Amino acid sequence: MQLKVSPTARSECSPQEWQARVDLAAAHRLAYMHGFSEGIFNHLTLLVPGRTDRYYQIPFGMHWSEVKASSFMEVGFDGQVKRGAGDVERSAYCIHMPIHRAKPKQCAAVFHTHMPYTSALTRLEDPRIKEIGQSEVILMNKIAYDDSYDGPAFDCAEGERLAKVLGDKSILFMANHGVTTFGATVAEAYDRLYYIERVAQVQIFAMWTGQRLKQLSPEIVDKTKYTNSSDPQGQQAMPKYDPPPAIRHFDALKRILDRKEGDYVE
Repeated sequence: MQLKVSPTARSECSPQEWQARVDLAAAHRLAYMHGFSEGIFNHLTLLVPGRTDRYYQIPFGMHWSEVKASSFMEVGFDGQVKRGAGDVERSAYCIHMPIHRAKPKQCAAVFHTHMPYTSALTRLEDPRIKEIGQSEVILMNKIAYDDSYDGPAFDCAEGERLAKVLGDKSILFMANHGVTTFGATVAEAYDRLYYIERVAQVQIFAMWTGQRLKQLSPEIVDKTKYTNSSDPQGQQAMPKYDPPPAIRHFDALKRILDRKEGDYVE
């Protein structure tokens, strides 16, 4: 079956729109490269720059390894395709659209995956990230846990519920399901996706040994949290980098793509 796709030409987009498409295409390629994707399912979406009523989504059936900047449909909050062509995967719409609508700044980028290590934790009675290492502690305050799974999301009420569970966090563990990360930019959402999977992987490896986990002391946990917060409360804070680490990380990853499969920018 031929996939129904209507590529969007660069000339049809503003520079900001095209850059957003390039970054989102890079995120799809990188997620496939890093082993985060699952067939043709899961969804990485982004609000169209300057709009609060539509977002970018790939046509249902497109593999993440073939996504290009021109591939994206613009899907309206009413569920209709406003630019491009293709089928709108229903669960993507029902999860992503309500979150984009409820939190357009916090959740301009919404990245939902079933990546293996984090998803494995969501299958446990206690899926919480443990205070056993620096990366774990840095991410812990960013995670919200949804302890309810009610089946596939084919109603927008599910996305509305998830937006409430998320609160002010930027990572959502979805019970018996997967994980979703959020950001004001593609770089932020992807950086969180990458590091939460690394944290989950290390925790599972440590659990596999069968030995007791070595918990950090409350004092070190507090020090690590404060050092990496915007309000270090008297502790030495992490230096303020411009651009910030998430953007530097994503730019480095795009340079890898540029060398290996540079057609994502087309």
